[in-house]
Amino acid sequence: MTARIHRHDLSGGPEPGELAKDLEISLAEDVDQLREHPESIDSAFGTSTLILSARSVVDPVAAKAETWDATVNAMQLGTTMFALTNATEGTLERRINQRTYTLEALGNRTFAHAGNWLTAFYLAAICREPDRMTELCQVPIGNMRAVPGETDEFNYRWIDTLQTYWLRREGLAEKLTATIEASDPSRVTIAPQDLLQGVLYPPINLFYHLVRRDTEGFAPALEEALKLHRAYWTLTDDRRQDIDGAIALGPLAIASWAFDGDFPLDVESEYLPKHLLQHSWLGEYPT
Repeated sequence: MTARIHRHDLSGGPEPGELAKDLEISLAEDVDQLREHPESIDSAFGTSTLILSARSVVDPVAAKAETWDATVNAMQLGTTMFALTNATEGTLERRINQRTYTLEALGNRTFAHAGNWLTAFYLAAICREPDRMTELCQVPIGNMRAVPGETDEFNYRWIDTLQTYWLRREGLAEKLTATIEASDPSRVTIAPQDLLQGVLYPPINLFYHLVRRDTEGFAPALEEALKLHRAYWTLTDDRRQDIDGAIALGPLAIASWAFDGDFPLDVESEYLPKHLLQHSWLGEYPT
């Protein structure tokens, strides 16, 4: 029997269709300006993920081309951010918003942190972009550790686990165990506990079921992840109206791998847009 996890009501915030259109105009201008100001890619990336959230409210199953465009743009900007910050000299050619841009390398920047890496990687996984996932997995974790600001250790261990898995390096089981141990609430001192339990940890738990080929346990874990996501984003009135809660990005990424691995998911939700989960748009145009 398929479980149905409904997305919470987002009607109290800005009208999502108009918001998306306004932001898309702004994003096109921001992307063109990257030629002269590549350091502004952080802002462009943030705008692109907001557009994706807005589009997913208008189009909950991602059946419209505009939603796929938003997903691809966010993925391209996220991976480009880390390509530019992982290079210290020269230029790189990057495809963004259906055009090719020649952009100057930036070297490590404050925005090349663990949180943005995870968002970029989740987007690349959702878009089924193996080359971009490989590119992201070649970013040294030391670069992210060098970025100013405090981040809980489990985030770095989670990134190490994903890089090890994708690049087929040795030690996956040990690294996943270390990630799970480091994400114990008693050891997490920076991220708020509700953020940990509702957003940050569920993808790790889903990955645990994925790599164990636990086809019976994955769907219940996915259902629980979506319930936790909804609980987090409805805890306060401000969060309830925050369009960032429209998609469960981490669970969607891991569920995409599970779908491709023929796991029975048995879960439907607007938090997991159907045609992104099932890669219905794959090959629609060069990305």
